[in-house]
Order: sequence, then structure tokens, then C-alpha cells
Amino acid sequence: MTEREALLELKHISVEFKQRGSRQAFRAVDDVSLKLWRGETLGVVGESGSGKTTIGRTIVRINEATHGEIYFKGQRINGKISPALDDEVTRRIQMIFQDPMASLNERAKVDYIVSEGLYNTKAYRDEAERQAKVEACLREVGLLPEFASRFPHEFSGGQRQRIGVARALIMEPEIIIADEPISALDVSIRAQILNLMAALQRDKGLTYIFIAHDLSVVRFITDRVAVLSKGKIVELAETEELFACPFHPYTRSLLSAVPLPNPVEQRKRTPLAYDSSQHDYAQEKPQWAEVRPGHFVWGNERELHAWMKQ
Repeated sequence: MTEREALLELKHISVEFKQRGSRQAFRAVDDVSLKLWRGETLGVVGESGSGKTTIGRTIVRINEATHGEIYFKGQRINGKISPALDDEVTRRIQMIFQDPMASLNERAKVDYIVSEGLYNTKAYRDEAERQAKVEACLREVGLLPEFASRFPHEFSGGQRQRIGVARALIMEPEIIIADEPISALDVSIRAQILNLMAALQRDKGLTYIFIAHDLSVVRFITDRVAVLSKGKIVELAETEELFACPFHPYTRSLLSAVPLPNPVEQRKRTPLAYDSSQHDYAQEKPQWAEVRPGHFVWGNERELHAWMKQ
């Protein structure tokens, strides 16, 4: 069995935001550590405000990590880095945002929107090469080259998200962080974008971090899933293993809320409420432990011992 390559690694990352008029800081991400293997799709799930998007924005250097280190191919990329490494990170790690309309400059034409990364990094020899790259990327995401002369408001939601994918793709990235890329789209369009992303991953060897609320989608597209609660990863496992045998009560609560396609079975279900006060972390310090091969959970010694017996 060949050893997997850790393309990206987060070590004890915390992100804090200062609240206006207060000396106290809000900790949005709390001591997160994980590895992203080359070629995989890692899902990051959790309720709104759990810190999913903040992790993605910290990786691409939009937000600054208060504590911890982020490594890309063995090089530290958070904090002060050289201009050359900053350009490399910009090219190799791209992000697709949740709202395709809000993330596109409505006053700019598609040609400029897709080319903006090229302009900033000067990653083209001449105007002919730039236009050729834009045309190729538009074709790859299922758009016609003549769309380059139009504005974002002239497109549907699905087409606008394809433009967002093309904007990321033109930088020839190795990692794409997809921040709920289908949540703002109609149900009929979501499958098209998911299939597009899967095809691009297969053809270009891309590595994804897929941030989402919809666990049914996460199960379809991801290889592993990290469950985030209040800025902390509470469970991490391969996707089918997590869905088949969730350990942490928060994970169980999330999975119990996933709707079933069978209305008869759905009516029989009772969602599980999660109560964080049930954990006795004041008396027993929690830790991150492997309860099954590749299946990690955050809990105190008593909880971990019980989970290992299951």
C-alpha cells in the first residue's frame, strides 16, 4: 500500500476575532488539527457559526490564524511569508464561494472576472495567451467562450457558479476549497455542479475541501468528513464509516436531521437533540483519540472507553 501524501496540514489552528467595544475575543476556530491527503475530498460539516468557513478563509490567508501553523507541501504558509511563496499559495489554493452573485463583480465582464487571478500574479506571457486560457476554462466548466463579453447578471445562478469555478480553475490550483458551493442554487442545478466538480477532480487530480450543511450531498461527494462544533473538530472519519457508526452525540444529532426520501420512514424518525452540558469536561479533560482505525473522536476518557467498546 502506497503512503499517502499530506498536501495540506493544519496544526493546532485557532482563529479569534476582537469584538467591537470589548476586550474579549471571540474564538471562531479552536485548536483544529487535520491533514488533507492529495487527491481526496474532505468534507467539513457543522451548524451555522461552527467555524467551517473561517477555516477555509484562514487557509487561503483571508483570515489570520491567531495560534497554530498551516503547512502546504511542507512549507508554512500562515503568518509572514515570502512574496514568492505568497504567489505560490495564491495560485495553488483557490476558493469557490457560497453565493455566486455576491462573489462576482457585477460591474466587470466575465473575461475580467475569470482573468483577475492571472492579472494579479502575471501568470501569462501575452494577451493572446490570457484570452486562450479564459476560453479554455469556460469550455471546461460548460460555458461558451462568447460568454466572456457578458456581465454576471445576465446569467442564471448555476451559470454564475460555473464562472466562479472557472475563476478558480484558471490558476491551475492543486487544492480548491468549496464553501457551500451549491447551497444558493436550485435543487435541479445542484447535481450539475457536483458532477462538474467530480469530473474536474478526476481529470485534473484536484484535491477538495468541501464545506457544506447538506449531509446527503457530503455523503455523495466526499472521502472523509470532519464534524465541527463550536470551532472544534469533534469527529473525523471516512465518509461511510462516519455515517454507519457515528460516535459523538453532536454527530449523531446532525445525522438524525438528514431527511429520508421515504416519507413513511421519515415520519417515524425523531431527531436527536444535542446538549453540550452532558459532557463532563470540567472534571475529565477531553482528548482526541482514534477509537477505530482512521476514526477519531473528541471526548473524555470515560466516553472514549465506551466508544472503543462499540
